[in-house]
Amino acid sequence: MLKKALAVSLLLSISSYGIAEDGLIHVKSQHSVAVTTDKLVKVLSAKGMTVFNRIEHSKAAEQIGVTIGDSALVIFGNPKIGSKLMKCAATVAIDLPQKALISADDKQQVWISYNDPKYLQQRHQIKGCDEVIAKVSGALSKFVEAAAN
Repeated sequence: MLKKALAVSLLLSISSYGIAEDGLIHVKSQHSVAVTTDKLVKVLSAKGMTVFNRIEHSKAAEQIGVTIGDSALVIFGNPKIGSKLMKCAATVAIDLPQKALISADDKQQVWISYNDPKYLQQRHQIKGCDEVIAKVSGALSKFVEAAAN
């Protein structure tokens, strides 16, 4: 019985380690959606990332008479890294370039959400790219933290 309880506890901790809600990592921001988005774009650009697009979901919805919570999506990447991941598993290209969603919840708390690279590793059964996954994880974490604070 104790072994079973320990096994269940271990499985639960493994399943939540590094993989937040459905493969997404959420980081609380100290700023508004607009300021957080601006900061993220600035950080990404300064680090040599290509910012492909910035989509203001809430503004686009407003143009057609629909009100949604304040949110923006930043699409970015670096072919030097993304290409290495695609070499390991071609299907990861469906999730590249990277995306970060900046959104306000019902309490107006702003969050930056992005795909956990470890989730993408599992989803696409990426083998032999542990070093690249670790590098992407560390970089994303630093970019998001800089934008959130």
